[in-house]
Amino acid sequence: MTMPDTPFRAFRIHSRETPYRSALETLTLDQLTAGEVVVQVAWSSVNYKDALAGTGKGRILREPTLNGGIDLAGHVVASTDPRWREGDAVIVTGCGLSETRDGGYAEYARVAADDVVPLPAGLSLREAMVLGTAGFTAGLALKRLTDNGQAPAMGPIVITGATGGVGTLAIDILTRAGFEVHAITGKPAEFEFLRSLGATQCISRHGLHWGQRPLESATWAGAIDNVGGDMLAGLTRVIQPYGSIAVCGLTGGPELATTVMPFIIRGVSLLGIASAGTPHAIRRTIWERLAADWKPRHLERICTDEITLDGLATVFARMMAGNARGRTVVRIGA
Repeated sequence: MTMPDTPFRAFRIHSRETPYRSALETLTLDQLTAGEVVVQVAWSSVNYKDALAGTGKGRILREPTLNGGIDLAGHVVASTDPRWREGDAVIVTGCGLSETRDGGYAEYARVAADDVVPLPAGLSLREAMVLGTAGFTAGLALKRLTDNGQAPAMGPIVITGATGGVGTLAIDILTRAGFEVHAITGKPAEFEFLRSLGATQCISRHGLHWGQRPLESATWAGAIDNVGGDMLAGLTRVIQPYGSIAVCGLTGGPELATTVMPFIIRGVSLLGIASAGTPHAIRRTIWERLAADWKPRHLERICTDEITLDGLATVFARMMAGNARGRTVVRIGA
């Protein structure tokens, strides 16, 4: 096994340089942010947040220079914490990666012991990164929905931004959990793809007409929204009484122009999904479910691209142009 003090490759982001700069560089372990556990990274993934950080389109980094990548999976090669031993297969998602500490786009990462999750039985390291933050977010949304009383018998759940990472995985995960799932997308050409994942109805966002009244005809029992903005505002008006909307993203904008009427008349709940800061116990529970009864049936179909570190810039550009579908995994280890 390569020793941790060997020089290694990393996708390094210099967020405060003019112009904004990100590129592959050679590092040593002593250049990484602090942590009790050193992981030899085998796989990572590409999320919308990674594209924002890597291109400078969103100010994700809170430090001047960090390695990109909010996800990683690999094996422990060194640890000062007795909970983790050399050879352990582990996952880290969120937890400040590529925000306040070096992320997973590197052959080695040094992470906080409290942020590490053991790879559960039922998942390979690669499968864990097909899921990554996107799958964890979808699983957390499902947990929050069901904890708030959402049940399959109440009716269909609609998922917006359905062709993205969270959207595609949410379709598969919720279908596996017994829910009927509808999908909203701006890409009608992908309807068949979404149906192959389990969506029973696909709707083009270009033909949606929410109406202007504070409450419109109730259409869905609940929702997982990855878009925000006008999409989320419209959803609040068409969710059935005591249904919930899990709010996961803002690709359509951070604003929310609605009224209190859905909440005080129909009892609709807005549930915020903050996957990056999820407490460790909940994090482990969700990963265990994702490896078992919530494991998507179509992971290989959802994984539409596999790249190495050299391909990150191309994927970022495609994602920022709105042309991404499913999940991209990054093969980092040999």
